[in-house]
Amino acid sequence: MSVKNIVKKNRYLDSVLLMLVSNQIKEMNGIIKASVMMGTDNNRELLSSDSLLTGEGKEAGPNDLLIALSLEDNADMDKILEEIENFLSSKKKPSSDDTGSVTPKSIEAALNLMDANMVVISLPGDYARWEAEKALMNGLHVMLFSDNVSVEDEIELKTLAREKGLLLMGPDCGTSIINNVALGFANILNSGNIGIVGASGTGIQEVTSLITNAGFGISQAIGTGGRDLSARVGGLTMIGALEALIEDKDTEIILLISKPPSSEVEDKILDLLKNCPKPFIINFLGGNVEKSKNRGYKVAKTLEEAAHMAMALVKKEEYKKIDFNDPVEEIKILAEKEYSKFSADQKYIRGLYSGGSVCEEANIVLDDMGIRINSNAPIREELKLKNSKKSVAHTFVDMGDDEFTRGVPHPMIDFTLRKERIVEEAKDRECAVILMDVVLGLGAHENPAREIASAVVKAKKIAGEEGRYISCVASITGTSRDPQNRENQKKILEDAGVVVLPSNAQAARFSAMVVKRNA
Repeated sequence: MSVKNIVKKNRYLDSVLLMLVSNQIKEMNGIIKASVMMGTDNNRELLSSDSLLTGEGKEAGPNDLLIALSLEDNADMDKILEEIENFLSSKKKPSSDDTGSVTPKSIEAALNLMDANMVVISLPGDYARWEAEKALMNGLHVMLFSDNVSVEDEIELKTLAREKGLLLMGPDCGTSIINNVALGFANILNSGNIGIVGASGTGIQEVTSLITNAGFGISQAIGTGGRDLSARVGGLTMIGALEALIEDKDTEIILLISKPPSSEVEDKILDLLKNCPKPFIINFLGGNVEKSKNRGYKVAKTLEEAAHMAMALVKKEEYKKIDFNDPVEEIKILAEKEYSKFSADQKYIRGLYSGGSVCEEANIVLDDMGIRINSNAPIREELKLKNSKKSVAHTFVDMGDDEFTRGVPHPMIDFTLRKERIVEEAKDRECAVILMDVVLGLGAHENPAREIASAVVKAKKIAGEEGRYISCVASITGTSRDPQNRENQKKILEDAGVVVLPSNAQAARFSAMVVKRNA
């Protein structure tokens, strides 16, 4: 075995392309391990701890592409280098094509060629700030996909955007849908009259997919970036987005999604909503529900509830809480089929999530049912996992958290870590249920169900050889119009023995029924 580092000077790839490149390289013959990342201090430290950093890699800078390889002794290095370069070249956009059209190389050049009012920026954080400022000065709204932008720069950019009557979505904004155009990680949705502003990418995806799957539609879905509702940033984008949705002729109902904002920002938003002329719903996951209810506002505790409350407003009906799409008796029979196969020792749920918001939603659902969940993102601080890589009793893990994604692709794209964890949980004699989300859409893995299914088959075999049964439960965030097709993904999972529920909240509820009945 040998280790090789390849440094591409001033060769920037955004997080999506890094994920794609990583997956491609891992499939090459002769490669044991591969990591593709920008040469930041943290990334080089990570490679060093994994024995994947060489002297050449140590010289890489934050704007250099660093490819670290662990190679078999008989690996054909020349061929590997050729394949890597071919793949990287295929990701370059040409400056022109056979039709004579030109791909502009600057914002100014683009504005000379087209009538645009928005720009998506995906550059290293150091450069992203200046390009975003340039775009704002040219009167363009900005979706800032880039991360590693300082909070000071974020505040300056958002203040400038406010002064100019523009929106700056981000930094680290992964999901938006503007005038039916999906930006970043997003699903293919119906057009409609529900407008969303959210500080949660997977939260937006779950809600908008539920709405589309029920036959309703979205006018806009505006991402804010994860820091927007902090005390320092002050909710500048959420406030601007809320004002924009109020003015938007296609938006008749407004939905706000976020993890709990800072107290002062929450007060500011609630004050603004006092004069909102359109009906609205608030969903601050894990936040102080009573604070909004006391003002007479409609408040959803979960993403699922938020979607159903919005659809009730569209239908001009009172919202009626449902636990399951199918009749409860049918769900009970299905639950009984699952828990009847358990051994006496099996009593715990292990949730393995790619999205932080759906992980938190599931945690909230089970907490309301009296089941306390240990997690790396707990809703009760005393239940914080000491080691996220080891489950304790009931455990939910957000595998999209930074601790799992440093130097490796996001679990919506690369299923390696989640597949390993599924198999590992199956070896625990006390594990009864493995609960998962499967996220479809633009940017996600081309066939996530296939990846999950392969691990489920292994997990069930391990348990079966020891006279046990593992119940695998999942929800699918996505639509039939997504490239992966929701119905096809559901069939693949069910063929592997996975129980598929219509929403993340229902999957969590079902899992609780199974373990409580066995207890």
